[in-house]
Amino acid sequence: MSQPIPSQFKLAFRPAAAPGAMVTGPNVRFTVLTSRLLRLEYSPSGEFEDHPSQAFWYREQSVPDFTVERSPERIEIRTEHLQLTYLITPAGFSAQALSIEILATGAVWHYGTSRSHFNLMGTARTLDGVDGAVRLDPGLMSRQGWSLVDDSNTLVFNEEGWIAQRTHPENLDLYLFGYGHDYLGCLREFNRVAGEVPLIPRWALGNWWSRYWGYSQQEYLDLMAEFKARGIPLTVCVIDMDWHITNTGNACSGWTGYTWNRELFPDPPGFLKALKDQGLKTTLNVHPAEGVHPHEEMYPEMARRMGIDPASSLPVPFDIPEPDFARAYFEVLHHPQEENGIDFWWIDWQQGQRTKMTGLDPLYWLNHLHFYDLARDKVRRPFIFSRWGGLGSHRYTIGFSGDTHTTWASLAFQPYFTATAANVAYSWWSHDIGGHQSGIRDGELYARWVQYGVFSPILRMHSTKTPIMTAARGPMMPKFSRCRAPRSACATPSYPTCTAWPGATTSTPAPWSCPCTTPIPRSKQLIARRASIGSAAN
Repeated sequence: MSQPIPSQFKLAFRPAAAPGAMVTGPNVRFTVLTSRLLRLEYSPSGEFEDHPSQAFWYREQSVPDFTVERSPERIEIRTEHLQLTYLITPAGFSAQALSIEILATGAVWHYGTSRSHFNLMGTARTLDGVDGAVRLDPGLMSRQGWSLVDDSNTLVFNEEGWIAQRTHPENLDLYLFGYGHDYLGCLREFNRVAGEVPLIPRWALGNWWSRYWGYSQQEYLDLMAEFKARGIPLTVCVIDMDWHITNTGNACSGWTGYTWNRELFPDPPGFLKALKDQGLKTTLNVHPAEGVHPHEEMYPEMARRMGIDPASSLPVPFDIPEPDFARAYFEVLHHPQEENGIDFWWIDWQQGQRTKMTGLDPLYWLNHLHFYDLARDKVRRPFIFSRWGGLGSHRYTIGFSGDTHTTWASLAFQPYFTATAANVAYSWWSHDIGGHQSGIRDGELYARWVQYGVFSPILRMHSTKTPIMTAARGPMMPKFSRCRAPRSACATPSYPTCTAWPGATTSTPAPWSCPCTTPIPRSKQLIARRASIGSAAN
């Protein structure tokens, strides 16, 4: 029998719009969320969805001024910025029946036009294995002044705060953003209905050391001492997958693991304490897809929690949509590690987009659960380190962009990729600075990559195990990495913190990595706020 959903996952959604914001007709419902954001629904049964969806959590907004004119043949809604016209028909929405004029630009959207050719683009799930550019998903902004989000096929949250199927999956559920060229206004209105971008701890803005390498405990501590001796300031230690047992002796490939490799790390609590004593935060890499096998120290407890006899040695399958599994996943596999000193988790999910629940991408759900589980003490600023799980993922910072190729083409694409992500409010990408795999050995390429990394959201050095990937990198690190020292003269970490702060404290979010097409408002009040926020983050 399922246990109650843990309290940290029961969120204060406000999913049902105010009655005064809704206009209904035969099998249709139009909701005026703001004067520039409309929800458009068609239901063959006449029953509509009021649960929070994966992206849209806060449809309850102040009702803006608008007028409605209706007759047996048509419905017209006019706000300060939009004019909606719907010709009532039993067939529902069609290009002839439904149109919306964006008054600021004169552009007219017709149903069936899902994407503007002038869309300024958003971001992508990952850059894994990419040499150069990758196709981006559409963003929320367009030079034509409108964008459409089709939310029809997403899942919803039930009353317990858990993911669930829609009651009427046959419905159409669309959101029309008609913001003209007020791109920050578009972000503001998206954040109002989808949730704000959370502030991350200030220490996350320093230098991260990460390398896919089978370090021993002593080698890693010696390396940290060498960084300190060379004047290279670090704030975050990223321990890749060799921290756990990889030679399992059973059907598990070793990619998934939760038991420390005692041959490399004989004293995990002592190791983590030694890092913490140096002022360093630590994350562990996890690939959870293979579940829990009998070689793991925590296997007996996980098996019992999931109704499996530990004596059977049957693996515990990964089943993150199942509440009982999710509870045990955190309480047995993760919370003890956090008690020993782990500060956050690198969720390195690369194993597909399907779960037992139809339509649920495990990446989205892992990101959601890990973020709110880390927030359970209601003290620390939670964040995760994981790939982009789709619209709404701006609530789960920080993004891991994956294993890129070490080429000039990859470096050339990353500034564009980072900037356009702000068009879906996703402003905290972390890249493998210097590139991860393949490619070339080029000292200048690495130097330019680190220069870019200093002024990108997160500065995280990384590479794969191949020696050629690190041979040309050593001399380049000290000069540039000092610019991300928390107390350096450059004080670079203050910049992204300050520019993120207005979005977390006012109704005018300004992602710190905006494209140049996005005007950032300047005012004495905003400048004063940015100048005074240096000590605000913990």
